[in-house]
Amino acid sequence: MSVFLTILAIALALLGLIGCIVPALPGPPLSFVALLLMQATRFADYSWAFFVIWLCVTILVTVADYYLPAMMTRRFGGSRYATWGTTIGIVAGFFIFPPWGIILWPFVGALVGELLWNRGDSVGALRVAFGSFVAFLFGTGAKMIASGMMLFYVVKPLFA
Repeated sequence: MSVFLTILAIALALLGLIGCIVPALPGPPLSFVALLLMQATRFADYSWAFFVIWLCVTILVTVADYYLPAMMTRRFGGSRYATWGTTIGIVAGFFIFPPWGIILWPFVGALVGELLWNRGDSVGALRVAFGSFVAFLFGTGAKMIASGMMLFYVVKPLFA
């Protein structure tokens, strides 16, 4: 049973890492479940403090990923159209020219959304699109670091 749970934990941790880029998959929560599964095996022995810390990190990066793009778009003077454009761009980027589309299309979406809202102000639209892009990169980066570290802690007991 430990071998099955270990394989399942590794698969979930890898899926969690992929989920940091794919909008439909909750990356860090999947990685956290992988840690819980590893605890049920004979290979790992994590402390409760370890789980509390990683649960807090998981919640923090997941919540930040949802709110950060909207906050940064508004901070850079963006409208709801730019926020919606970013969201649509993230989804479109998954299908159009992956993996580069995942990086490019949120920027394009924010730019187009802001241009639709604030016609004629291309400099302002570029500033808003840049803010949205920075927020997307920061949120994705934070999720990838958290999920990557959890993957490390899933695999580490196998080599100890």
